[in-house]
Amino acid sequence: MTHQVLGLDIGGANLKAVHTSGKGRHIPYALWRNPDGLAEQLRQIRRSAPRHERIAVTMTGELCDCYQSKREGVLAILDAVAKIAPDVPVRVWTNEGHFVDVHTAREHPYAVASANWLALACFVGRMLPAGPCLLIDIGSTTTDIVPLVDGQPQPNGRTDPERLACNELVYLGWKRTPLCAVAAGDVAAEFFATMHDVHLILKNVSEDPADCDTADGQPATREAALRRLARMRCADLETLPAAECLELAQEMIFRWVSRVTQSLNAVVGNLPGPPRAVMVAGSGEFLFRFIRQFNLLDESLRQCSILSLAQTTGDLVGSAAGCALAVAVLASEER
Repeated sequence: MTHQVLGLDIGGANLKAVHTSGKGRHIPYALWRNPDGLAEQLRQIRRSAPRHERIAVTMTGELCDCYQSKREGVLAILDAVAKIAPDVPVRVWTNEGHFVDVHTAREHPYAVASANWLALACFVGRMLPAGPCLLIDIGSTTTDIVPLVDGQPQPNGRTDPERLACNELVYLGWKRTPLCAVAAGDVAAEFFATMHDVHLILKNVSEDPADCDTADGQPATREAALRRLARMRCADLETLPAAECLELAQEMIFRWVSRVTQSLNAVVGNLPGPPRAVMVAGSGEFLFRFIRQFNLLDESLRQCSILSLAQTTGDLVGSAAGCALAVAVLASEER
């Protein structure tokens, strides 16, 4: 018997919610700007969700600099969840691959911090063939690379520091990453533009004039993105031709791909054999085509099967809220 579950993935920049019925939501929410408003935002999400008997939670928002420590962040997020769920059990996912209740999570905050990647890996492992495989989850802020063998996650690190050290966490995302973190020293070391601007300029993503969550607070349009990119050269569109901005955008894609591919190849090198399949997930799933086209991948990655979580589960759930879907499904199967 399975349960009806609402899965929540509480990040620093986005809130993702998926019900086991398949209904999902992806809501931009700058937690670091308004930590006290988290409970109300979660309450609104819960009101709009179908009936559920449990809430399953995973998080990454504890790293926000509005908190003095990860412990404080975890406890604050758990408090917000507890406020909006007095009538149903809450299950919190851990980096050991199982759920605990809120009381236990409060006693062991580091065990539940930034464990969403493992939930997704446990979920997608069912869809992968036997033998060595990889999960690549390209999000707005980070990219997760998780090795699996026979459908079971085999990470070399469990915490964020451990995963950074072994290339399984790459702190580069398709949207929020500042360009000065991707570029070399030939651009301004300033928060003038992000990877989102690169994708707007190259028409990899659609314009959204209502979205002003950009480096300068101006709309997420191609014209505004060109202005932001020109500032990276300490210039503007009167002194830097749009064609040179386009070249810079293409260079930024190449550098981003080079960094991520280097980590991918390193993780593949630790597998017990050539990968049989790669599952690509995340709101930045579209970037994997660039990873393939630049011809920097290990030969074994170029030859194995490429699977899309978005195509498997549906665009909204698969691309933007896979981790929320994962904890919802996994919690629904708990006795």
